[in-house]
Amino acid sequence: MRFFNIPEKLGNNIGKKEVINQENDFFNNINPHNGEIICKVMASKKSDVEFAIKNAKENQMKWASIPPVKRGQILFEIAELMEKYKNDIAEIVSNETGKILSHALGEVGGAIAEARFNAGEGQRFFGRTTTSGVENKYAMTIREPLGVAGLIIASNTPIANVAWKVFPALICGNAVVLKASEDAPLTSWIFGKICEESKLPDGVLNIVQGFGKDAGQPLVESEDVQVISFTGSTAVGKMIASVAGQRLAKVSLELGGKNPLVVCDDADLEKASNWIINSSFSNAGQRCAASSRIIVFESIYEKLKNLLIEKTKKLSLGVGEKDYLGPVINERQLINMLKDINKAVKNGAKIIVGGKRMLDEEHKKGFYMEPTIIENVAMEDEISRKELFGPITCLYKAKDFKEAIEMANDSPYALTACIHTKNVNRATEFSRKVISGVAVINGGTHGSEPHMPFGGPKNSGNGSREPGPEALDVYSNLKDIYQFVDIENL
Repeated sequence: MRFFNIPEKLGNNIGKKEVINQENDFFNNINPHNGEIICKVMASKKSDVEFAIKNAKENQMKWASIPPVKRGQILFEIAELMEKYKNDIAEIVSNETGKILSHALGEVGGAIAEARFNAGEGQRFFGRTTTSGVENKYAMTIREPLGVAGLIIASNTPIANVAWKVFPALICGNAVVLKASEDAPLTSWIFGKICEESKLPDGVLNIVQGFGKDAGQPLVESEDVQVISFTGSTAVGKMIASVAGQRLAKVSLELGGKNPLVVCDDADLEKASNWIINSSFSNAGQRCAASSRIIVFESIYEKLKNLLIEKTKKLSLGVGEKDYLGPVINERQLINMLKDINKAVKNGAKIIVGGKRMLDEEHKKGFYMEPTIIENVAMEDEISRKELFGPITCLYKAKDFKEAIEMANDSPYALTACIHTKNVNRATEFSRKVISGVAVINGGTHGSEPHMPFGGPKNSGNGSREPGPEALDVYSNLKDIYQFVDIENL
């Protein structure tokens, strides 16, 4: 049973009220599976975003005055409402991203877990009590909110991305302006509708729709937004860091990945190949943690390659429960991927499976890319260094463990990394020597659990970490408090 009816025109959610500026342009929210229009979405302008920021600013202090434990109780209520409406959320995520419904339900479950963890942080809002070098003086630290948090999210895991940023920002006492992904606007919309049923005070959560240039840029530039958290491309992340840095705003950036998965000569090839398929092609490869560089010891290269070809050819594409992966998010993304593949082939790369858009009767209306494996690629080639964000991975040969580590680290990105080996010494050395924010042994290049930090150095981020308790450092300031005791007046 559907509890929320999708509107024909989708506007902003400002202070638990829908706001539609009919003078604005509207764009189509398109189902990537079949190309059908789901609804029209308002393309917010600077004035619309400024209205949302103003509303957030006016209501932030009232929210911050609520004790963190009680803020957590309100957020826990939202988590329970998300549980109640999880099927509605999953249906929307599935329709506007092309995810298989059970996969969308799994994502909703992850978002709820994230919400519950951060709600619990209200009871763990730790400061620090310590000693002083001065007699009769006591020292402690407390956390304080920053003010208005501008949150800009991506479409690849839309409800998880909402939870990842909104809940830690709110538990710290900030008011939020969430810029929804233009490719998954309804996911943010339904989250706003769910929050309307909660005890979250009016104006604490504000959701704006639109494109990055018109709706995201004003958030980055506004003097009234004290922290910007962005998940997306490295190019946009660098721009945000530059612009927001001019006004010394706090910035958290979770950017791209070109993640290596190393397979040693002692690895269980059956398990390794399954993890490679999962890491490379699940969610149509639209994960910043996807394994896009498979580094294989020469002695087992052909055997593993044949296993991967065999398994990849069996993958079913679609949105049915028996399918493995769906479409990419939009046609522009698909066309860019095809251009990158063609450019690599012209430079000597060899496609060993996939490489084309699916144009058969079942898939031609959608944005389907064949799961693709490429070999004969040099580490310095563009396709080895550029994040494609689709179901594409490349194979590389390594002579030995030392060369495999060097190849893994030869990248402008450093988000996640993985090794498959039965040798505990190799596993330990890899986890210490590989340059990445996440290192995995005998698994996939996957992201974070709700209670663990996620992020990486180089072009993968600016050093901040979300989620986990580390997210509190993004959305709060520390204040030192010193107290002197007059012992003569005890």
